[in-house]
Amino acid sequence: MYIGLDLGTSGLKALLIDDAQTILAEAHADLSVSRPHDGWSEQAPADWIAATGLALDELASKHALDAVRGIGLSGQMHGATLLDASHDVLRSSILWNDTRAFAEATEMDGDAPWRAISGNIVFPGFTAPKLAWVHRNEPELFDKVALVLLPKDYLRLWLTGEAVSEMSDAAGTSWLDTGARDWSDDLLAKTGLTRANMPRLVEGSEVSATLRPELAARWGIPKDTPVAGGGGDNAASAIGAGVARPGEAFVSLGTSGVLFAANGTYRPDPATGVHTFCHAVPETWHQMGVILAATDALNWFASLTGSDAATLTSDLGDLQAPGRGTFLPYLGGERTPHNDAKIRGAFIGLDHATDRQAATRAVLEGVTFAVADCFDALKATGTTFEHLLALGGGSRSEYWLKAIATTLDMPIHVPVAGDFGGAFGAARLAMLATGGSVWDVVSRPPIERTIDPNPTLGAAFSDAHARYKSTYFALKDLT
Repeated sequence: MYIGLDLGTSGLKALLIDDAQTILAEAHADLSVSRPHDGWSEQAPADWIAATGLALDELASKHALDAVRGIGLSGQMHGATLLDASHDVLRSSILWNDTRAFAEATEMDGDAPWRAISGNIVFPGFTAPKLAWVHRNEPELFDKVALVLLPKDYLRLWLTGEAVSEMSDAAGTSWLDTGARDWSDDLLAKTGLTRANMPRLVEGSEVSATLRPELAARWGIPKDTPVAGGGGDNAASAIGAGVARPGEAFVSLGTSGVLFAANGTYRPDPATGVHTFCHAVPETWHQMGVILAATDALNWFASLTGSDAATLTSDLGDLQAPGRGTFLPYLGGERTPHNDAKIRGAFIGLDHATDRQAATRAVLEGVTFAVADCFDALKATGTTFEHLLALGGGSRSEYWLKAIATTLDMPIHVPVAGDFGGAFGAARLAMLATGGSVWDVVSRPPIERTIDPNPTLGAAFSDAHARYKSTYFALKDLT
């Protein structure tokens, strides 16, 4: 058996699978976020440990763990967890969605080596600008920093006693030479740090360390059980969904939207706002286009109309050509391809014929075109798409998937119901670390149905997408 642990922002999930990848048990422990100031987002690392202990206690109460052969880790990326020389926590961890380091990120991003070496824009949510903020605003604390860990890697420290990270999560710090899959001494030096302040690196499918004896005894897990490197949340989810080979991709319609594609070569293009990170398996990278509001935009519109998302999308009928109404889903800015924190959403082209159904279709189309912007940005780097999965709550809308398939001119495959998230991917990485092969372990899920493009509406969606792109540039300085 294998355990996958996924440290999310809202909770810790523990999943137990057998060697046939059948889910045997799962457990969950809630987490909360502290927001002491506007734009700040923090968690106490002690809460992560408490949640992990509770979840594994519950898992052990549901199923004996004496046949566990490996543990894998997944987690929220970019968090800055600062430890002193005794590995004591110096302050609450600064999370991925904390924007306090906006000025520091802007300064770093204007310094050419950051993009050239890391392969990415330096976003405020990434780890390096947060350390620059601490250096500037909490200098006495910065002087005590001996070790910087990402959230899941702090869990690893507790589980194993070893300070280790892996390539996919490390790529989101801005300190990794993403092409070389190693820390950049030059970028660390720009933040007043050295390699000695960083954990050692392994691949996500390699053994990082072994479980501490006292914890193995607590849960009835065999001693010296290996803990895999694991992966950042999106990379681990991709492993769970079988997206690990060039040409494989998924579109996730959750609160935010992600278009994720695996690559066999390193293809950075920071100017597009595309994230180019190492994947959780060796000699593989991945690219992500990120949109900040997917189902979040639909839920916002549902609350505005006094309805709910399921009701709004249930009676749309067959796919229609887009109308005059255009919706920009930039309710909190946009990441790919614009990297624009100031832009805000808009409805334009409304007329007397715009009823609730027409406005709902416009919202779905707006998110669809945002996905298409990501698709175009990834393709511009040379990334290919051969097999595209649909994941997330929004994939339950047949209309939405038809609109995306038609706009991208590409079939979309909908897997059977199942768990393809970070915890499942982490458990698969544990299997790989104990001797499994990527081809055998990281299989695609069974497909329930395939959504094909509508060839008769392709031109209409292409025209509407062009209008959508023009609308952004027309309104960007007005919102």
